Amino acid sequence: IPALATERRFAQRLRKHLEEQQVLDGRYQLHQVPGGRVALPVLEEKLCQLCLPLEMPCELVQIQQDPVPSRASRRRTPAQKLRDELRQLLGGSWSEELEQDVPRAWQRHGDLVLLSEESFKAAPWESLGPALWDAVASALGARRVARRGRVLPDGMRTPSVTLLLGQDGWVEHVDNGIRYTFDVTKCMFSPGNITEKLRVASLSCSGEVLVDLYAGIGYFTLPFLVHAGAAFVHACEWNVHAVEALHRTLVLNGVQDRCHVHHGDSRQLELRDVADRVNLGLIPSSEEGWPVACRVLKKDTGGVLHIHHNVETPPAPTPVLLAEQGAPEAARSNGEAQHPMEGAGKEAVGARIRPEWQRWAEATATRIQGLLAELHGRPWGTSIVHIEAVKSYAPHVHHLVLDLECRPELP
Repeated sequence: IPALATERRFAQRLRKHLEEQQVLDGRYQLHQVPGGRVALPVLEEKLCQLCLPLEMPCELVQIQQDPVPSRASRRRTPAQKLRDELRQLLGGSWSEELEQDVPRAWQRHGDLVLLSEESFKAAPWESLGPALWDAVASALGARRVARRGRVLPDGMRTPSVTLLLGQDGWVEHVDNGIRYTFDVTKCMFSPGNITEKLRVASLSCSGEVLVDLYAGIGYFTLPFLVHAGAAFVHACEWNVHAVEALHRTLVLNGVQDRCHVHHGDSRQLELRDVADRVNLGLIPSSEEGWPVACRVLKKDTGGVLHIHHNVETPPAPTPVLLAEQGAPEAARSNGEAQHPMEGAGKEAVGARIRPEWQRWAEATATRIQGLLAELHGRPWGTSIVHIEAVKSYAPHVHHLVLDLECRPELP
């Protein structure tokens, strides 16, 4: 569309008018054409909807000059680059179904991109063979491509991941200044726990001995060692692939001398009376690890348990204020729940908790108190230090962490 007026402001007014009609092709910008005119690009399929304003001197023409790409198109996102390359690869076979099948988000681990399990499931993709994954890698700036499947129900949360391009699934991921390494085809990485990893990294654990009962590849073991300053960590893990990844990660971060990895079922852990702090990072429930946690706590001084659990919360119009007890590091008015919560039913939590959360924390404190008293044959006290909402997994199901202080009572 050329604007016959030489003043550029008329073209700008016309552009605004056409943008309101949603007929402009955003891939290109207005530009000067011979005759002192300015051209505006219109989507061909929108020509029938075009309504030109009478008060603006303009007309419809076809020009042979190549259009000038817009700034936005020159700043194409990786997802746009991917769709453009695939559209060119498939040519006339491109369809709306295929458009919906192209991923708009993925995980990146170094030079490997991990696609969701819903990606590229339509039949026409199969005809492209290896060329498809070469195109995906090229568009996303990667060398290796993998696709995630459903997590296997084997008690170890083993991922079902297919390596589509490349020979090796080992990757390195930097998270809060910590270098993790793992095989994406054998181990999971949970970016959704970042708020809790940041929180434990901010704790003061100098001189403390920690037991991490469900270490995995070191999600929490490493923040406790690298940032929180724990003197020593006993890391327990039964998945052989996670154990290998954990050993490599400890070496990568230079903390292998301050950690002992116990390979096997943490319920059979033979440690006793060693821990100032115990991390129970297992969901939906870490309850099977509570007796072990009580056994490894130092019997004369006690310590702190970080208890993870999924708690179901019926919808409530207004949360209640958190009534925390114990240490001054309890609730923070600008707490981490200000971070967006993941999963279905995202809700802002702030420094408030639901009554169901408080009831779960109190019941857990009572249960732990009983386990400790039974184990040691004398009274123990438990105090709720903090309740952290990590994220939501489904509507009204929240991953919580209870910081519970446990101390033997004086005779």
